[in-house]
Order: sequence, then structure tokens, then C-alpha cells
Amino acid sequence: MTIQQLEYLIAVDKHRHFGQAAESCFVTQPTLSAQLSKLENELGVILFDRSKMPVIPTEIGVQIIAQAKKVVSESRGVLELVAQLKGDISGTIKLGIIPTLAPYLLYRFVRSFLEKYPNVKLDVQEMVTEEVVKRLKNDELDMGIIVTPLGESGIVEKPMFYEKFYAYLSKNHPLLAQKEIKANQIKSEELWIMQQGHCFRDQVINFCDQSTSGHQNFHYESGSLEGLKNMVNRYQGMTLLPELATFELSDEEKSRLRPFEGLPPTREVSIILNRSFLKQKLVELLYNEITEAIPQEMTSKAHGKIVRFK
Repeated sequence: MTIQQLEYLIAVDKHRHFGQAAESCFVTQPTLSAQLSKLENELGVILFDRSKMPVIPTEIGVQIIAQAKKVVSESRGVLELVAQLKGDISGTIKLGIIPTLAPYLLYRFVRSFLEKYPNVKLDVQEMVTEEVVKRLKNDELDMGIIVTPLGESGIVEKPMFYEKFYAYLSKNHPLLAQKEIKANQIKSEELWIMQQGHCFRDQVINFCDQSTSGHQNFHYESGSLEGLKNMVNRYQGMTLLPELATFELSDEEKSRLRPFEGLPPTREVSIILNRSFLKQKLVELLYNEITEAIPQEMTSKAHGKIVRFK
């Protein structure tokens, strides 16, 4: 059994097509098929049902593929760990980040990080929390930047900073007359929220302690904070914005932000990774770069009261 055979195995599972898998591995289909047949003979099991199109893994194949992903990931990690121990900061970081953070956080640290460590490649994908966790467990990602706490077994959370929530109000909204507002002053029929799957949606619902019935004659849920902000600007009502999303608002838009009374609602933002992850030096460097790019007061847990999303 070789690492290369396991890589071919993972590629077929990903593409569910031998030809496409071979192309992604830069080998011919006969070569890939021969290596997988050799692996099956060695193990004494059938890994894929080739009578189906697309091909699907057998029941035992599913379990072996899961183990293969761990072995391949560990093997790559060992090489990068050796490089780091020699003082060579290099390698690839496959990073998943949630949509309510990506537009407001990435630009703050990516350029400076890559300028300091030019031999590191950042491969960033935007996805919801559930997908980040799933891909992390399948070794398809190295780490994620999401909202925590998760409480997932096998997942390490490294909190970086804390974002307060602000109410963002439409022009001439009655609550603009107040310097601070209360959660019970938010009406569900005028609140614009994120669509299903976004943890910020669940946090807003939990904080406001309301139903999600929405506007009486128009229902809209957005996949982005910018979409919600535009509805408030051009229609009416209000939405909630996390702190980083408020920094780039115009002066007029900032005048329509209102903090919440008392200890402000807050979300915790963390790097997450598998407990067995080997690229610890890269994690440390990325963690430091991000926390240095964030206003210092946001790195304190006393910044506010964490709102749960589960």
C-alpha cells in the first residue's frame, strides 16, 4: 500500500468518475485504475461499485476512504513539520471562513501574512459553519475561521476576538431617537435576517427571542450582510450587524447604528482545527497575524456577552 494509491482512492471518491479523478491526479486513467485494483487485491476488498454511474464507494470503501484521508493528511503534515523544524516556513493552508466574516476580515491580514511568509500558500474558501466543520473532519480543510463555541469532539478552538452586535436602522426609524436600544424593542416584522445555515441568523434570533415571521407582505432572507444592509437602506426596518461589518460604513450609515443597552451581545471568533493537526507553527503565525490586525479592545472576552447559536 502506498500514499499515492490512497491519493487515487480519495480522488475517485471526490469526483465519482475514474477519468476525472485521473485527470486531477495528472495520470492516465489506466494507471489510476491499475493502482486501485492493486490496492483492492492487497486489501482483499472491493472499494467501489463500478456498475453505478457515477461510481460509488462500497460500504467498506467508505470506511477505508475516511481512514485514507487521515493518512494522506498526516503524511503531508509530517513533511511540512520537518520543514518548519528546519526553520523553513512553507506549505499550504486550506482555510474555510464563514460569509459574515470573510469580506471584513480577510483583507486585514492576508497581504501582510503572505508578504512575511512568501513560501506559504493560502487557499481560502467561503462556506457556512456546518460545511467548515464537515470538511475539517474529512481532512479537506486544514483550519477554519468561524464563530464559536462549537463543542465538537476532536475539534480544537482558538478564540481570537469578540465582535459586538449593533442595530442598523433605516432612515427615520423611531429607534433613532434613542442612544441605546433594548432587545425587546425589536419587532420581528421589521427585522431583516440571514438565510438558513448561517450561525449569525441563529444568534440574532436567540438574542431577540422572537419568531422569524418577517414582513407582512414581503419575505426576504439574504446570504450576505451587505444584502441585509441594502434592504434597510432602500426599503425600511432594521438588521443586526457584527462589529467588523460596521467599520467600513459611511458616516451617514454609522449615524444609524445603535448599540444595545447593558452588556452588549457579542460573538466569539476562533480558528478551529483538528486535534491531530500537525502544522502548529503555521497556526500560531496566522493566529498572531489576525489578532494584530484587529483593534486591541476586541481581543478581550470582557468586550461583551456571548450569544449562543445552538
